[in-house]
Amino acid sequence: MENHTNVTEFILTGFKSHPGSQFFLSVLFSTMYIVTVVGNACMILIIRMDSKLHTPMYFFLENLSILDICYSSVITPKAALTFSLGRRTISYNGCVSQMFFFSLFGTTEAFFLAVMAYDRFTAICNPLLYQIIMNKRLCVFMVVGSYLSGCINCTIQTGFTFSLSFCGPKEINHFFCDVPAVMHTSCSDTLVNEIVMLAVCGSIIVGTALVVFTSYVYIIITIVQMPSAESRHRAFSTCSSHMLAVSLFFGTVFFMYAQPGATSSPDKSNTISILYTVVIPMLNPFIYTLRNKEVKGSLKKQLKRKGFF
Repeated sequence: MENHTNVTEFILTGFKSHPGSQFFLSVLFSTMYIVTVVGNACMILIIRMDSKLHTPMYFFLENLSILDICYSSVITPKAALTFSLGRRTISYNGCVSQMFFFSLFGTTEAFFLAVMAYDRFTAICNPLLYQIIMNKRLCVFMVVGSYLSGCINCTIQTGFTFSLSFCGPKEINHFFCDVPAVMHTSCSDTLVNEIVMLAVCGSIIVGTALVVFTSYVYIIITIVQMPSAESRHRAFSTCSSHMLAVSLFFGTVFFMYAQPGATSSPDKSNTISILYTVVIPMLNPFIYTLRNKEVKGSLKKQLKRKGFF
């Protein structure tokens, strides 16, 4: 398809119908972004400063924290400024860049969660072979492979979306340049794009979710069969936080991208998008640490060393 657009900028109209809440949204987004950056940065520092945490699970958690900072940074600061200053315009190239990096980091996160689920499956279901299977080479390969998969998807999604013509209203009914919202703005026939989005995003979301939930089914079966109550509690406390995080992520992205008619409810998608673009990156460091004795123990040790206790 050839792009015949004359548009040089778009207007983000997400939540514009609630003028009284603009200041509240600005403060809310700014606060959540600060918590996201500080929380994930602390997670990275804790893992790097404690040699006992230099294991595959924490290698993936560290990379997830880095990813969540990047993921949130693509969306949240711009949205907070939009709500506070009322400057809702975004340049055409800015919109392309935002969609590209949002799709990159979002897709990579889906693959990361699948990789982390496989790591827990191997640790709990094959503990004697864990160190052999989850060697450093495989861990690095999985992280690089996740980013490459994200890069392929974001190239397809961004390329197809901006091959459309934008000759009508420049308004995007969203607070960022999301694929369904931008498609909804086009004056071209978007059927092919919707099919491509459903096929590519759907296969990624369903595929990674299957890996995640299949892994956790086997994990739960293995935990139930453990003879020691203490072992069951320790294994379940580690995995329950992972299950909460993946349920939040896959539940929201499935609603947005992996079902027919994903572009037909932009108003509803504004609210749901806050969950996976702002809330989940903020919650991840807390979800993975609150029930993790190793991380809490390492944090206390670091604080004692600095003289806080």
